[in-house]
Amino acid sequence: MFRYIYQLIALVTLSSLTSAAQDSTQVRTIDPFQHVVRVPAGIDLSTIRFERAKIVKTPTQVYARNNDAWCQALEFRDPGGSMYCPSIQFRGSASAYEVTYSYQGQPMSSDEYGGRYFTFSVYFRPDEFSLQTRETLARGRAARSDIAAIFNMTASQDRERRAVIDEESSTFCEGTYMDGVWKQLNPDCKDKIKSKIVDVLPEYVTIRIASAGQLAAKPRGSSDVARSAR
Repeated sequence: MFRYIYQLIALVTLSSLTSAAQDSTQVRTIDPFQHVVRVPAGIDLSTIRFERAKIVKTPTQVYARNNDAWCQALEFRDPGGSMYCPSIQFRGSASAYEVTYSYQGQPMSSDEYGGRYFTFSVYFRPDEFSLQTRETLARGRAARSDIAAIFNMTASQDRERRAVIDEESSTFCEGTYMDGVWKQLNPDCKDKIKSKIVDVLPEYVTIRIASAGQLAAKPRGSSDVARSAR
């Protein structure tokens, strides 16, 4: 009985919130032709291999539709369901060549099968290629090595400046964890934390793909760690 009353109250509340809510929609234009992706640092870059190039339709706009009251009610009823707020849709389309590479990496913690095979793709406008190159890409029986030779890959890992805790100059209050909660031994103690700026390697490697005859832009201060993938 009480469960039924609770559900009825929730439905009435949700209905009133939905009717009073105003939808908001944001439209953002995206550029899929950057020819740049990032892969986790630490992978064996020598395992990167060209897989295929095919003509596809790629979206050029992102629609984000948000109903604040509905999302708040959804979060109340089902916390996991709020991950779908706002509602995202990809619209618009442009013809593109999808160029796909594969590589071997460490298994993701969420993958129960421990897969080590991953792929990434970049997109090129048809007019970025010469007529001869487009004819080569159109030949279904063209050797994969011939198609791979159309593209050039560079990988760079630029150092980043980050603020980190200066442990030598900082002082920390003593304490212990009790039932998963940190408890200081001296309640009047206050941590004195200082920071410093250090240069560190990022957690990702930036991969740039250029078509033959084009030079992949190389940022100042970057270091190339791979040149090609066949």
